[in-house]
Amino acid sequence: MLAASALGASVPGPRAVGQPVWSGSWEAAASGVAAVGAGVAIRNVVHLSVGGAALRIRLSNRLGTAPLRLGAVTVALRRTGPDAVPGTLRRATFLGAPTATVQPGRDLLTDPVGLPVPAAADLLVTVFVPTDCGPATDHGTALQTSYLARSGTGHAADVSGAAYTATTRHWYYVTGVDVRGAALGSVVAFGDSLTDGTGSTPDTNHRWPDRLADRLRPRRLGVLNAGIGGNRLLRDDVGPSALARLDADALDRAGARVLIVWEGINDIIRGTADAPVADDFAAAYRTLVTRAHAAGLRVVGVTLTPYGGHPAHTPAREALRQRVNTLIRHGAIFDAVADADAAVRDPADPQRIRPAYDPGDHLHFDDAGMLAVARVVADALTGSR
Repeated sequence: MLAASALGASVPGPRAVGQPVWSGSWEAAASGVAAVGAGVAIRNVVHLSVGGAALRIRLSNRLGTAPLRLGAVTVALRRTGPDAVPGTLRRATFLGAPTATVQPGRDLLTDPVGLPVPAAADLLVTVFVPTDCGPATDHGTALQTSYLARSGTGHAADVSGAAYTATTRHWYYVTGVDVRGAALGSVVAFGDSLTDGTGSTPDTNHRWPDRLADRLRPRRLGVLNAGIGGNRLLRDDVGPSALARLDADALDRAGARVLIVWEGINDIIRGTADAPVADDFAAAYRTLVTRAHAAGLRVVGVTLTPYGGHPAHTPAREALRQRVNTLIRHGAIFDAVADADAAVRDPADPQRIRPAYDPGDHLHFDDAGMLAVARVVADALTGSR
């Protein structure tokens, strides 16, 4: 019953069905800053989950230290590499203006852009910053090749990608794409490197949230990946803690209906003299759930997966992982539970990942392991198990 309610209770009622509304289709949580330099045009490649008749883009200066001056922002359907599909390139505006300034600590949405986009499309979101605005807010583990035109001026509106001769595996400034259309809302995958996709094949969109999007597309639900590699539940580390970033990366996203929480393994692995105890996790999970419920979201908890064989694995940390998983499964904290631990552990050695899912570091998952996680999360969402 809990599994069935995780998705069913969050789908909008009949009056909303068929009405064009804004839903999140893609996300990359702000994880840090990186130097970009003045005059660089960055052509970010992003992969949508659901489509729509129009879109809007979220630009971020959340972790910057100086005002961000946007000289031009364009969006287009991607043909290949940094090349746009002819006829699809559009200039984004901000309250009708082609330029804007984003203050430190803030995000900014573009005006609606009249570009119909299909589900599972690749977009080119190009950001041109004409002056040095200090460190750029970025997402450091994109697992996606994007492109830079170092000469900058004028190239944001190029259909050809010929000027984009440098590549990067970061996403810069762009943290979200919303679409307006028939989608019924979105599911937010909130986690660390396991959600961010570490271990999966770059440039293939084989992170488990991508594979989940494939399964939820017939239900007209987008999937937003709010994973940050190295992120922690209880304290800041790589990016703000889960408790600190919940609103910006999950609850404030357009059309968010369900929150999937898979955080905590880094708190266990990196525990030192201030090592957390199970009660710390219980209190944090309950706080996340209470805040999500207040915002109208249902919450799915995901069990912490094995990491035996990893250098940080110890008997004491393994015992804590087991206690936390007992809380997730049986603590009546979440509306539903996705038991990723049971789905990926090696039956011959349950403290380890199945060899077929292990990319070699004994912590993350390869493409097959990502698919296994997507299946168990989809089961929890749809009530098929």
